[in-house]
Amino acid sequence: MRRIARPALPLFPTLLLSPTLLVLALVVGYPAVAGFRESLYAGGEGLDADGFVAGGDRFAGARNYTAIFHGDRADAFWNAFGNTTFFTFTTVVLETAIGVAMALVMHRMFRGRAVVRASVLVPWAVPTAISGLLWRWIFQADGAANAVLGREVLWTAGGFPAKVAVVTAEVWKTSPFIGLLVLAGLQLIPAEVHEAARVDGAGPLQRFARITLPLVKPALLVAVLFRMLDVLRMFDLPAVLVGVDQDSVQTLTMVAWTEASDLRYGSAAAYATVLFGYVALIAFLFVKLLGADIIGEAHRHSRRGKGTAE
Repeated sequence: MRRIARPALPLFPTLLLSPTLLVLALVVGYPAVAGFRESLYAGGEGLDADGFVAGGDRFAGARNYTAIFHGDRADAFWNAFGNTTFFTFTTVVLETAIGVAMALVMHRMFRGRAVVRASVLVPWAVPTAISGLLWRWIFQADGAANAVLGREVLWTAGGFPAKVAVVTAEVWKTSPFIGLLVLAGLQLIPAEVHEAARVDGAGPLQRFARITLPLVKPALLVAVLFRMLDVLRMFDLPAVLVGVDQDSVQTLTMVAWTEASDLRYGSAAAYATVLFGYVALIAFLFVKLLGADIIGEAHRHSRRGKGTAE
């Protein structure tokens, strides 16, 4: 039985990638390590052994983390964790559905298609703070939202209406991002593929499920992954639209910002470290569960093509 040697890692591509990897290690690795180190310390409080006011940072070990999960800050953490998770999955699901629909519309041939494609970019191009102010005006007591509904809803006063306001504003702003990436994937699909399926009797839904969706899956997964990572660290939109101190929309980044504003840097770093781990876990699971299938499918197609050529 002949052993199959594994191909060695090419040296030239590795050398080309090494500067980028070094920059990423400095830009991502150093802040993560520094933040984790800061989370192990706490500011001096009370009096020291000599009766003077304690100053400087002292080593606290895991006390900042125990305070977050089980201590006096546990309620704020779990509330922010729930809000962050709710915003992430709710907005990403809605943005994916709306973005794919927008891409399908923009891919069709019709008069004024260029104008539609340009106008779709407007919400994405508007700065998030400006978008928050715009939607705050829409959701105020005498704003356009209540005028359309015909009744007064306190959208920015907290509670579930505040969550709906944040989700609406976020979906309006970032759905075009998914739409544009999916549109780029649609433009790579040869027209002959759809034409052949149409000749074979496949309907619109069958062509979408069997042809369009599988072929745009790589672009769609990248868009969804980027959006999930972006929403997990959301801060500016709910802060501007509703407020930083509203428990109903407070996210993990907002809690970390509040702790840092109160000069509790160790606690703020602990919140940031937990958020970093949460984001890394979501990214790993997303790539492991969905991205690995793309790699395997591409490998199978490559092997199938080689077998056909032989």
